[in-house]
Formats: sequence, structure tokens, C-alpha cells
Amino acid sequence: MTARFGDLVAAEWIKARSLRSSWWSAVLAVVFVTGCAAAAALSDEAAGDGGFRPWDAFPAAGYWTLMLVAAGVGALGAASEYSSGLICTTTVAVPARGSVVLAKAVVTAAVWTVVGTAAAAGSCLAARAVLGGRQAGVPLGDPGVLRALAASALLAPVCALVGLGLGVLTRHGAAGIGAGVFALLMLPAMLSDGNRWSADVKHALVGAAWKRLVETWEPDPDSLAYTAGVPGSWAVYLLWPLVAVALAVHTVRHRDV
Repeated sequence: MTARFGDLVAAEWIKARSLRSSWWSAVLAVVFVTGCAAAAALSDEAAGDGGFRPWDAFPAAGYWTLMLVAAGVGALGAASEYSSGLICTTTVAVPARGSVVLAKAVVTAAVWTVVGTAAAAGSCLAARAVLGGRQAGVPLGDPGVLRALAASALLAPVCALVGLGLGVLTRHGAAGIGAGVFALLMLPAMLSDGNRWSADVKHALVGAAWKRLVETWEPDPDSLAYTAGVPGSWAVYLLWPLVAVALAVHTVRHRDV
């Protein structure tokens, strides 16, 4: 059984690496995230406001883009098999459809963990390099800095797995990407921290969880906004991909193709 699943993972890896557009998208996303971090650091340097802030090493514009690319490639990686008809060949060769989805999830998680780590490390190093001459860097051992680095590195695989699940559920690339954009990027912007119910929903979303984990300062005690907790934000990171993949596995086991 172990060898069988290993063969499925190997087959999914061959499929993934054959899609050059996915690799180019990942490389461009890493370059864009790193460039955004360098631009944010240059703004700090020009403002001369006291130096490097860890938040500026992980600019929202860059990471929203990374979320979009990861979710989109994840959705297309699953939905493209339906649009091309390859899924029929796959299910004939491997009747255990749930195992196929799990193999896709393993490859997707591995690839996007590498991409996310490269983006997080690149953006952090770019910010430190720009402000290094000002002695404005923040050591990785400072409170919250490693947490922000880990959260930014894991953001890509979390979103890619969510996209994969949506791609399997919708069986259509555009629908999967649209659903991912709404859930990951648009919905958090539509919710407020000022109301209890709205804040609870917002804090259960991936984008809001990433923002909370990257913040290295304590919440303002005078603020009337509801603030998410760090353990709860890590739980969001864990639950979203698990639920998305579990729904995808359950669905493929109960439909024809």
C-alpha cells in the first residue's frame, strides 16, 4: 500500500513538473514578493523613521499576490485534468480516486512549501540588506520575528491546498480560482473587527490569520476592535487545507468522475 501511494506521488510529481507555466508563475511570485519587501524597506530608509520593522519585510501587497498565485495554480492543477479529459484515464488506471487526490495534495504541499520558504526568506533578506547599513536590522531571535517568517513561508502551501480542494470540487479552473479569490482575498476585506460576529468570521479566514501571525506588536489596549489570538490563527492555518482536501477526497469517492 505504501509503495502504491509512492507511485501515485511520483506520477503526480511528473505531471506537476511538466507544467512550465506553473513554475514560471511560482518564480515570478517569489521575485514580486521580494521586490515588494525591498520597496517597503527603501520607503522606511527614505522616511528615516527609526529603521526596520519586521512587518515591512512581509508586505501585504506581495503576499496577497502570492496567495492568489498559489491558490490559482493549485486549482488549475486539479481542474485541468477534468478539462483535458485526463481524469478519465487516471481513474481507470487508479480506481482509488481518494488516493489520487491525496497524492496531488502531497506534491502540492511540498512544492509550495519550497516556494513559500523562498519568498519569505527572500523578502526578509531583501529588507535587511536595504537597511543593514543603518544598523536597523532585527535579529531573527527577536520576539515574533521567527513566527512571522514561518507564517509567511507556510502561507503559500496553505493557499495552494485550498485551491486544490476547490479545483476538485468545482472541476473547473475559472470557478476554482474565483472561489479561492473570494474566500482568501475578498471576504476578509468585507468583514470588520468592530463587531463580535464579524470579527469571529474574519479571524477564521486565512488572510486574517496570516496578518495576525506576522504582527510583532501587542494589540492596543484602548482599541475597541476584537483581536485574534496567535494559537487560533495557527489553527486556521491547519484547518483550512485539511478541510479542503478532506472535502475533495470525500467528493471524488462519491461521484462518477
